Amino acid sequence: MMPQFASGSPLLESIWAGGVLIASVLVAWFIVLAMGYTRRRFEKRSKTAFTPQLLQSISRPVFFLLVSEGFLLALSSLSYLAPWRSHLGKAAIAVAIVFVTYGLAASVLPSLGWYLRKKKVRPSLTRLVQRVTMIIVYIVGLLVLLDYLGIAISPIIAGLGIGGLAVALALQPTFGNFFAGAQIVFDRMVHVGDYIELDSGERGYVVDVGWRSTRVRTTFNNLMVIPNSRLIETIVTNYCGPGMELAVMVESGVSYSSDLAQVEEVALAVAREIIEELPEAVKTREPWFAFDEFADSNINFWVWLYATDRVGSFRVRSELIKRLHARFGQEGITINYPVRLLTYEDSKDKRPLLPSDATSLEGSTENH
Repeated sequence: MMPQFASGSPLLESIWAGGVLIASVLVAWFIVLAMGYTRRRFEKRSKTAFTPQLLQSISRPVFFLLVSEGFLLALSSLSYLAPWRSHLGKAAIAVAIVFVTYGLAASVLPSLGWYLRKKKVRPSLTRLVQRVTMIIVYIVGLLVLLDYLGIAISPIIAGLGIGGLAVALALQPTFGNFFAGAQIVFDRMVHVGDYIELDSGERGYVVDVGWRSTRVRTTFNNLMVIPNSRLIETIVTNYCGPGMELAVMVESGVSYSSDLAQVEEVALAVAREIIEELPEAVKTREPWFAFDEFADSNINFWVWLYATDRVGSFRVRSELIKRLHARFGQEGITINYPVRLLTYEDSKDKRPLLPSDATSLEGSTENH
C-alpha cells in the first residue's frame, strides 16, 4: 500500500513503486543466493545429487515468481491505477499459477530421475517418463489457469477425453506394450544381461528392454524381438535371479552288485575335486549326493553342486560326467547298459538267466 506522505504525488508514488520493485528483486536475489549456498553444502555432504538438483531446478521459477509479484504489487500501489487494482490482483494470482506450474514441471526432472535411477530403470525410459509427466503437469496447470480466468474448461476436458479415447483405441497395441514395458522395468523382472527362457521354449540373453519390445540374443547369436505385452503374460525363467549361482545336477546309475557306500564316497570325492580345481565351481557350497531309485538296470543316484553362472555350469557338468566315468572305471564300479533277466519255465532249477549266463550262451553258440 502507498504510504500517506507519498499519496497524491505522482513523483513520490513512482519512487515508492520503484522501491517496491527493487526490494522484490533484492529479496528474490537473496533467496536464490541462499538456495545456491544450501545446494553447495548438500553437494559436499550428501552422496546423492537429488537435493542439489532439485534446488537448482526450482531457483529460476522462484526468482521470476517473486519479481513478477513485486512488479504487480508496485503497479497496484499507484493511485492513478486504482481502477485496475482488481485486474492486477487477478493477474497476480494468474502469474502465481503460471510460475508454480513451471516450478512443479522443473522439479519433475530431478525427482523422477533420482527415483528411477534408484530403481535401476533404463535412461531412455527414464527420459520418456519425465517428459510425459512434465506434459501432464503443464496441461493440469493450463486447465487450472483457464478455470481461474473464467474460461469454461468442461468442453476442453470433454474434447480431450474423446480425443484421448480415439487415440487410445487406435494405439491400443502400442500402449499395451508401453505399459507392459514399464511393468517389466518397475517389477525388475529381467535386466540387461540376464539369461531368460520363455515357457514356449525361446531363450537367450536380454540385450535391451525398450518401451515397446524386449530384445534377446539367442545362443545362436540371433536377435529375437519379443513384444512386452507377450513377455509380461508368459512364464519367464530367469537363470540370473535371484543370484548368478546355478545348481548343476548329474544323474546316473550303478549296477545292483556295486558297493553303494563306495559309490557315494567316490562320487563325493570327484565332486570335491571339481569344486577345488575349477574356477567355474562355487567354492562355498558342499556337494550333495543321494541314491534316487531302484531302476530296471541300475540303482540310480544324483550328484548336486553349484556353478558360478550359467556358462560355467556347462563346464562343471561336463567335467563331472567325465571324471565320474573315469573314476568308476578305475574303482571297478559298473554302469550297466539296459539289461533284462530272462526266466525259462521248463528249466529244472528255475534259476533266472543272468546277463553273464547270456554272454556265455552266446559264446558257446558261436563256437558250435
